[in-house]
Amino acid sequence: MTDVRTTLRASGAPLSPARRGFLRAGAVGGALMLGMSANGALAATARAAGAPAPDFEPNAFIRIGRDGRVTLISKQPEIGQGIKTSLPMVIAEQLDVDWKDVRINQGDLDTARYGGQGAGGSTSTPTNYENFHRLGAAARAMLVQAAANTWGVPAAECSTANGAVTHAPTKRRLGYGALVDAASKLPVPDPAQVVLKDPSTYKLLGTRIGGVDNAAIVSGQPLFGIDVRLPGMLYAVYAKCPVFGGKPLKANLDAVKAMPGVKDAFIVEGTPNLNGLRPGVAIVATSTWAAMRARRELQVEWDEGEGAGHSWADFTAQAQLAATKPGAATMRKDGDVPKALAGAAKVVEAAYSYPFISHASMEPQNCTAWFKPADGSLELWAPTQNPGSGQALVTSTFGIPKEKIVLHIIRSGGGFGRRLSSDFIVEATAIAQKVAAPVKLTWTREDDLQHDHFRPGGFHFLRGGVDAQGKAVAWQNHFVTFANRVEREGKSVLQPGSGGNLSGDEFPGRWIANCQLEQTALECRVPMGPWRAPGSCVFAWVFHSFIDELAHAGGRDPLAFRMELLGDQDIMAGTGERGQPYSVARMKKVLGVAAEQAGWGKKKFARGQGQGIAFHFSHRGYVAQVAEVTVSRDGKLKVDRVVVATDIGAQIVNLSGAENQVEGSVIDGLSTMMFPALDIDKGRIVQSNFHDYQLLRMPDAPTKIEMHFVKTDYPVTGLGEPALPPLAPAVCNAIFAATGKRVRELPLSKVDLSWS
Repeated sequence: MTDVRTTLRASGAPLSPARRGFLRAGAVGGALMLGMSANGALAATARAAGAPAPDFEPNAFIRIGRDGRVTLISKQPEIGQGIKTSLPMVIAEQLDVDWKDVRINQGDLDTARYGGQGAGGSTSTPTNYENFHRLGAAARAMLVQAAANTWGVPAAECSTANGAVTHAPTKRRLGYGALVDAASKLPVPDPAQVVLKDPSTYKLLGTRIGGVDNAAIVSGQPLFGIDVRLPGMLYAVYAKCPVFGGKPLKANLDAVKAMPGVKDAFIVEGTPNLNGLRPGVAIVATSTWAAMRARRELQVEWDEGEGAGHSWADFTAQAQLAATKPGAATMRKDGDVPKALAGAAKVVEAAYSYPFISHASMEPQNCTAWFKPADGSLELWAPTQNPGSGQALVTSTFGIPKEKIVLHIIRSGGGFGRRLSSDFIVEATAIAQKVAAPVKLTWTREDDLQHDHFRPGGFHFLRGGVDAQGKAVAWQNHFVTFANRVEREGKSVLQPGSGGNLSGDEFPGRWIANCQLEQTALECRVPMGPWRAPGSCVFAWVFHSFIDELAHAGGRDPLAFRMELLGDQDIMAGTGERGQPYSVARMKKVLGVAAEQAGWGKKKFARGQGQGIAFHFSHRGYVAQVAEVTVSRDGKLKVDRVVVATDIGAQIVNLSGAENQVEGSVIDGLSTMMFPALDIDKGRIVQSNFHDYQLLRMPDAPTKIEMHFVKTDYPVTGLGEPALPPLAPAVCNAIFAATGKRVRELPLSKVDLSWS
């Protein structure tokens, strides 16, 4: 049956009743399942001919038992963003079932069955939203037809509610559980042709639904990767060179192996790829504690390599030198910037900088791997955001065919982009291949902080001009970023870190007639990866802080200046390969809502208090924020209030989840701008744990966060990232309004905000 199933999945064609009959007749012992992949194609398996249906399984995501209980599959990784709850809600809404009768199971990696299974870039909802509506509606249509056939009435006379079909003229009612056999015998309708519920009739979407794992989380039930336990399991740690790109030459392996509980210790050669399997020393023991205790006695002679010359001080000096020269690459060049600046009434120059930072998720990286040499198969239990990429990296690194890799997607204790990388998965695999048992690799907090795939630091050197009326007439930005050297198509090239590549369409590119955006990349060995709202998380702070500088230089109200800058064109078309269309109308709407709800321009603030405003478009979402702050004379900051207006399309899926994402973005954005910074010295990360890598504490959180969701007639999108970028510029602009001090360096812990 595997060959038939694979062929049908690959074809992407819907099953006709005739083809389905063929499957029933030709496949004994199977189970009928039709699943819509992310691109709308159908996949299939078969149920034994004539056998009673144990459950109604119209597709790979829905199973209804005879007791009426509904089991839905969540295919995307759950990293705290609530997708395990919200996407099944979409199916349940169209299926017309009572949420209390729904159970959610996490699906393993199976893209042929489920379609794409990554969680990053706020894509899970927009990628699956329409398809999941149709999955639920197709199943509902089959249940309605089954009831109509049972009663001998037209399906159009039947309706559904709370997991049952009703025939109003005769007041007959059948629960879904009673329709399992009849519905299982029906052909699955073309999902593209099914009738969806009118949004005005939604009973579930838009309401507040608690996370399906909440009870297990608060009661300490095993849910996360770090909780995985298997019979006979061993435990491992993995020591890597403190200098990026370094490798072990020798180690006191015999002494470590002699320690209590230690089963083995060995060197792993690794690969040249910084984001792949880094060389290191593995220790395997009977417990995590025994492995970590042995690691303390581990002595390694390292070849530190060329990365040992890196330091933040040197990077800063290189950036300052680069700023005196033209950028290595020009991302945008409109008009004549030098001429416009020469003719401007006022010119503002500023240099903004921000450091490398870590993801610092609460659950350190971990993975359980079980290699079975008898057949060369591998089973993985991984808290990953990108299981498909992890599987592919294992295949390319070790040559294990994908079809021999089973990957169980385990709930992650935070991700923020860190678990899009798969280094911890290949490390666990490398260790498992030398161990005759399942083995769980657990990173220490120090590993997690010092061997992250970091958000790249950056330097922006800006010049801008306004005319006599205070209108922006010129914008120039030379962005100095960081890049790794990689092999691509047989050539060695510099590749900027994720979020470290400036698009020519970044705001206010396209809006100012004289605009020049340049970029220079500094080569480094520091591994980099996507950090929540990659690029936007720092670009928004730079651009919308400097816009505020220009507004004040022109003597303009910051809100009015922004509205004028956005202009009256409804849609600003994207330019270049990465260009995206930008809805000016949507942005002006949320900007207006945020300002109105915050009482912009209507309040009188004492010295040391002020309002700031900012907006940003990222990950398909339009968000504006107003922050109100108090800064004491000795420079202590308190964010009193943040007002957020968000447009992410026509429907909020789970109001509770949406509020959680906005509040979390505000707090995460504030934490990141206030405290964390990584120093690099002799190629090493200096910070090692939360004692010297501080995050926001509860007393520093905003006193009040207000959220306003603006519904528009646009496709639904995600909310894990769009609400974070505007926070930092809104707060920094409020600090300027309160104190007259302009923040041009992050984190704020390095900035003197005292005033007199």
